Amino acid sequence: MTSQTISALSELDRQVEVLLAKGYPATVSESIAPLRPALEDVEGAWVLVTSLLGPAEAIERVEREGKTGFSVMDAPDLARFGPIESVRPPAGSAYLITDVDLGAGNRNVTPDDALAAIERAGRSPLTIDEGIALVTQRPEAVARNAGFSLLGSRCGDRRAPALWISQGRPKLGWCWAGNPHTWLGSASCAQRIGAARS
Repeated sequence: MTSQTISALSELDRQVEVLLAKGYPATVSESIAPLRPALEDVEGAWVLVTSLLGPAEAIERVEREGKTGFSVMDAPDLARFGPIESVRPPAGSAYLITDVDLGAGNRNVTPDDALAAIERAGRSPLTIDEGIALVTQRPEAVARNAGFSLLGSRCGDRRAPALWISQGRPKLGWCWAGNPHTWLGSASCAQRIGAARS
């Protein structure tokens, strides 16, 4: 086992501990077991994504500077959002996303145009679950006047979900897909890795 793999396994355990400390089900420890062999091939930074909690519950477990997250969409509305056609999360209740870009380069670009640019670059837009996973592990990723859209999740209307800071708290909300905002980028990842590469 290489030092890189040992370091990756340690980071996986750290991220699991973060989830457990935030009240995620104890089964999260079991759900990540199939990911351990895949860590031998992972380079760079990555984030653990789990579907053990729905987004309405998960956003409330995000904590930034002592304040918890919230959503303007209720659980039934959030349940309407699913991955867009080009986004195919790995099977199972846990996987990794690698090389996350928060989209600073596409601020003040409409979500529609940002999605096209992300896909032209060979990257993939983050989903709602992935965005929440990111700020659960790295709450500093979302900041005042520096939020990001989650264009990998849509529900068939013109809403594009996004994370930003509102009243000092991490907020899961939405913006119109045709409207640009100077403070809102569109986040993406290089790859999703499950128990077997997908």
